[in-house]
Amino acid sequence: MPSAPSIPDLPAAPRPPKGIERLRALTILLRFAAPYRQRMVYFGLAMTVSAGCFLVIGQGLKQVVDRGFSGGDPAALNHGLFFLLGVIVVMATATWVRFYLISWLGERVIADIRRKVFSHLLTLSPAWFEQTRTGEMISRLTTDTALLEQIVGTSVSMALRNGVLGAGALVMLMLTSWKLTLLVMLTVPVVIVPIVLFGRRVRKLARASQDRVADLGSYVDEALHEIRTVQAYGHEETDRKLFGQRIEAAFDTARQRIRVRASLISAVIVLVFAGIGIILWIGGHDVLAGKLTGGELSAFVFYAAMVASAAAAMSEVMGDLQRGAGAAERLIEILDTHPAVVAPENPLAFPPAAAGAVAFDAVTFHYPSRPAIAALKDFTLAIAPGEKLALVGPSGAGKSTVFQLLLRFYDPQSGTIRIDGIDIRRADPVQLRNRIALVPQEPAIFAANVTENVRYGRPEATDAEVRRACDAAFATEFVERLPEGFDTYLGERGVRLSGGQRQRLAIARAVLSDRPILLLDEATSALDSESERMVQIALERLMETRTTLIIAHRLSTVKSVDRIAVIDQGRLIGAGTHEQLLASNPLYARLAELQFNI
Repeated sequence: MPSAPSIPDLPAAPRPPKGIERLRALTILLRFAAPYRQRMVYFGLAMTVSAGCFLVIGQGLKQVVDRGFSGGDPAALNHGLFFLLGVIVVMATATWVRFYLISWLGERVIADIRRKVFSHLLTLSPAWFEQTRTGEMISRLTTDTALLEQIVGTSVSMALRNGVLGAGALVMLMLTSWKLTLLVMLTVPVVIVPIVLFGRRVRKLARASQDRVADLGSYVDEALHEIRTVQAYGHEETDRKLFGQRIEAAFDTARQRIRVRASLISAVIVLVFAGIGIILWIGGHDVLAGKLTGGELSAFVFYAAMVASAAAAMSEVMGDLQRGAGAAERLIEILDTHPAVVAPENPLAFPPAAAGAVAFDAVTFHYPSRPAIAALKDFTLAIAPGEKLALVGPSGAGKSTVFQLLLRFYDPQSGTIRIDGIDIRRADPVQLRNRIALVPQEPAIFAANVTENVRYGRPEATDAEVRRACDAAFATEFVERLPEGFDTYLGERGVRLSGGQRQRLAIARAVLSDRPILLLDEATSALDSESERMVQIALERLMETRTTLIIAHRLSTVKSVDRIAVIDQGRLIGAGTHEQLLASNPLYARLAELQFNI
């Protein structure tokens, strides 16, 4: 019975309204900080002590002016100054604790976010990566998380500290002079208005700036990855020009953001200190009239300046928080993306004794990026345990799609695929893939040493097992000639090896993984004649007890298999031995003449 169409990796629910989305974007930090509540409490205590000491300084200043200076009492002056010194020592200690704890929390939270995002990326299917740039994902993991680190480690601390100081200073202002406090309160809405108006613009430009930086990362990743092609075609000057255009686009967006943010800060400073000037003018007249003492006015100005600096700092912090909201939204987009291929709630277990039987039953599949074209259509094929089957067909016929579906990188829109009688959609994808070894035509070699690359499929394998696998793939002879043998670092994507050497290491990896089903994308295609002969012997020995599917391009391959399946436009149009198909299948006969030089 046809199954339901597979669902591509998309957010599970419609995007919430903007206001809710902004709030949720900031709460991602709280979610990841929640496990460290105890440190957050200690941070709060240290911040409260630090802010309280700062507020006490104003009262100490009042006593110094009124009793020390105005009262002409040296002892009172000395006591007041020593008192202020003690308060400053306590404040400095509390500030150290506050700074250490919030900086630790910032580093810890961002480390957890990076781990979570990367782990989630590894669960997403190839369908999602077909529509996403790798460079952009790297930018989100690095640039965006670094920005959030600044938010947690600096901006949040500043916002909380200045919020507490501002609130405390307002209380002290009211205790000193309610009339002057009312004047201060009148300036608060005047300060908040530009913060709100400019803040929206800052947030929009911050998101655009981060997108431009992601464009840069994507372009650099592509150009450096294909540096040989760039240089071979003399494309350096064009790449410099195109990269320069992207640099200028990023700079222009950043310039607009900086201009708006600078305007916000300047507007707040002018408005706040204009208000302080008015307060000084009115308060000075009250002192002259005997309504206030000089110490009270000094303390009031101190607290008013504290409110002003807190407001100015908050306006600057708001810009950081707006940028952080943009970065958080980009990370939430990843975390909200659900993988299309997941384990069922109660997965079926494969038989303990793996036979390696494979069956495609009326499978129809469309790639998400090409929904109008069927990569496989009503495809039915059974492979017996231990059978060696070659897949042959013109380019785009669907041969690689067979491998993709077997590995369950995608689910078909209809039909079923079974391994050892189990529908693979009802099994855990991890358990499924643990039964399959893949050797692609373009082998993946990681930036690690030989041993780590070979044991990629079996991390627990011993050094002796790694060496035996390399022996079986005839890789030991060249590995031992490397500068540090099995400990030689192979460079990014195995750049220090030839194509044939990379292929033999990939084969050694498949040998070591020791899985019942082998998928070989013409694993000997990159080897010279001598290496091909040695590896072919190793592969034949390896395939004796394993079910093997081979995408074949060479006559030597198709002649050595048990059966050949001919695929054209996603359909199975013939199956049999080489001789049988030459006589009965016109497409195979033509392919054999063109590809196998028969």
